[in-house]
Amino acid sequence: MQIDIEATNLELTPPLKEYIEEKIGKLDKFLKRFEDGSVHARVEIARTTKHHRQGDVYHAEANLRFPGGMIRAEHEGEDIRVAVNEVKEKLERELEKFKPSH
Repeated sequence: MQIDIEATNLELTPPLKEYIEEKIGKLDKFLKRFEDGSVHARVEIARTTKHHRQGDVYHAEANLRFPGGMIRAEHEGEDIRVAVNEVKEKLERELEKFKPSH
């Protein structure tokens, strides 16, 4: 799976990039039926400030494209790693619906 990561208003440090690639990469187990290179994940992370909250708010969003479909998930929270993990969990639940029945 190809994973593209874009960061807005925060630095995409090597450890953060590695964390995102590891989490999103775990979705590969749901995508084995597709050819290598046919699945593309686009992950966007951002730090925002919401006028009704104190401190930083982190936003993570991912679009996962594969032959025959696309799924999207997003999450906002006070920790970017938690937001990324929640996005991964949401994508995983959606991918379960795409499992071929035997």
